[in-house]
Amino acid sequence: MKKIFLMGRSEAGKTSLTQALKGEELHYHKTQYTNTNEDTIDSPGEYAESKHFSVGLACFSFEADVIAIVQAANEPFNLFSDGSRNFLLRPLIGIITKVDSPRANIPMVRQWMENMGCERIFMVNNKTREGISELMDYLQDDLPKLTLEQAKFKQSLGLNEWDSMPEGVEYPESIR
Repeated sequence: MKKIFLMGRSEAGKTSLTQALKGEELHYHKTQYTNTNEDTIDSPGEYAESKHFSVGLACFSFEADVIAIVQAANEPFNLFSDGSRNFLLRPLIGIITKVDSPRANIPMVRQWMENMGCERIFMVNNKTREGISELMDYLQDDLPKLTLEQAKFKQSLGLNEWDSMPEGVEYPESIR
């Protein structure tokens, strides 16, 4: 299972999402520090909200297999700039929470995530567990394990390590 790193502003639903992914009963818990276990890394919203703490997001990203921007469907503004994926060396996905909110503006939040460079976008409701199984299915698929030489070869082709090889292109015999 992929280890997922959740980042987003305070009250976006990161901790509730962590509880939903584990099948736990939801209860409010203010995340005061970065919590990590075998499957998730849950960061305080203040890390995304402050330039002073944001470097922590980059540091924790190296511990994960996939990075998730978590934004509520009723977000009043976007913390992350277009092309945010450029500073990450992991797949970037978007998770839209609170999809049942009466003030939800899902098309706007989806557009923000597309502009950031999210490769996939999941819509979830932590309370009803809607969309959780689709996200779990995505997380169940492990990333391929590569040697350093294989990763360098993919980079020489302009690919990320998790991108599929183009049709007809294979690793050189010496690094298979």
